[in-house]
Amino acid sequence: MIGELVKYPAPDGITRDEMIEDARSVIAKWQAEEDLVRKHFLWSDDKKWCYGFYLWKSRAAAEKAHDSEWKKAIEERTGTVPEISYFDAFMILDNETNIVTEESLV
Repeated sequence: MIGELVKYPAPDGITRDEMIEDARSVIAKWQAEEDLVRKHFLWSDDKKWCYGFYLWKSRAAAEKAHDSEWKKAIEERTGTVPEISYFDAFMILDNETNIVTEESLV
């Protein structure tokens, strides 16, 4: 499995309720991604940065979802190209389900 961290500036002055509404507006898009295992919507404590942490079945799926068109839309919205980092998510511990998943790199 592949972990992907996406970082971009938070809109100035946005409230938590507005941030939640914005996240809700893209839920259906991300639910339609068959190779997306999980997505976490994150907002930095200083309220300056938005992050998305994704778990994907493959890096190719992550790169396809965050293609140049998607990056351009984020740049138009925030004025900055998003920063993207990838990780080998070789083991995942889920305390809610008490499941530990070991993954091979795809």
